[in-house]
Amino acid sequence: MTLDCEIILALRETGYIFESGTKMASMLAIDSASTRWKEFRNSWNRLGIDSYMADGGRYRRRRHSVFTAQSGVLAREPHQAHFQGVEFNPLNGGIQRWFEPMESVVAEGAVLGSILSFVGDHVGALAPSARRWKVEVHQFRIEASDGEVGQPTPEGMHRDGVDFVLVMLVDRVNITSGTTHLADPTGKAIGSFTLMTPLDSVLLDDRRVFHGVTAVLPEDPTKPAWRDVLVVTFLSVD
Repeated sequence: MTLDCEIILALRETGYIFESGTKMASMLAIDSASTRWKEFRNSWNRLGIDSYMADGGRYRRRRHSVFTAQSGVLAREPHQAHFQGVEFNPLNGGIQRWFEPMESVVAEGAVLGSILSFVGDHVGALAPSARRWKVEVHQFRIEASDGEVGQPTPEGMHRDGVDFVLVMLVDRVNITSGTTHLADPTGKAIGSFTLMTPLDSVLLDDRRVFHGVTAVLPEDPTKPAWRDVLVVTFLSVD
């Protein structure tokens, strides 16, 4: 896959880059009208409730799987827990959280494969000394209703405790807001944008950039409302 010099330069200089869904679709060779993309998108309809929310919320659904990337080869690992220290997630960190694994049709499908290869090639160029990466993939659905706002990042502005993070919008239905804010380690704001179109994405250097997303609300409170995103993290493990 061809490297995008703009992505490499932006990540080196500022620690993040926002890419439009149109450009991402072109770089990933993904057709949002294709059956493959629709099957990928529709898998978000089959996510289980996140039962670990310390704020008592029932607004988040998710699945999670782990891969290893080494020398350009991606392998799915046996299902395992997701863990973050409390220094990175003061709300839900400090415990092993077991979520339903991604469905094989998604985890082993062409769409995800293209996304992981694309990110892996770019972070590999940024960290050429890294030989092996732990890659965690999360499917998130944040729901909003008249009785409960949806919190994409209930822990607030944070780092994930990895090296690089991709956040990609898959779908948003009947919601307002959901604006991403970025800050440097001192708390100084360095960027903000709203993922609006499928495949709109932000790739960031988690070691240098904090991120958070504002709550989502239903435009029409009488109808279902949700925000679906794919989050991929890369952590060098040796």
